[in-house]
Amino acid sequence: MSVNKVILVGNVGRDPEVRRLESNRVVANFSLATKESYRDKQGNRQELTEWHTIEMWDDLALTAEKYVAKGKLIYLEGKIRTNTWTDKETGLERSTKIIRCNVMTFLNTSSGSGQREGNESSIKENSSANNADRDEDDLPF
Repeated sequence: MSVNKVILVGNVGRDPEVRRLESNRVVANFSLATKESYRDKQGNRQELTEWHTIEMWDDLALTAEKYVAKGKLIYLEGKIRTNTWTDKETGLERSTKIIRCNVMTFLNTSSGSGQREGNESSIKENSSANNADRDEDDLPF
């Protein structure tokens, strides 16, 4: 048995780039920054920012197009994917890791207070038949 699940809370780094494909599918991509802090050997506080590439499909992509914007704080769940391609210039195989998101929750904060508002909204990926064929590469054999 294996599990591929990612949970992230972070700030959107850039507005979503949304593409409409010929197959009537919609895909949105954007970056998400997560931060962690630690103390170095000298006791100084250090902050580390990790950037993640987020991919959303169909209904979730349409929601991202309308409501996700640079700077917004969001919670998301998804799985790690590796995209592989051949570089046209060098002919070398390249790859990149992305997070394919299937759950998103907006974590709104009231201006200045840093407190969570009670109007968080959670959106899950639609599990309709047109999405069923998308994860056929998830089969364990």
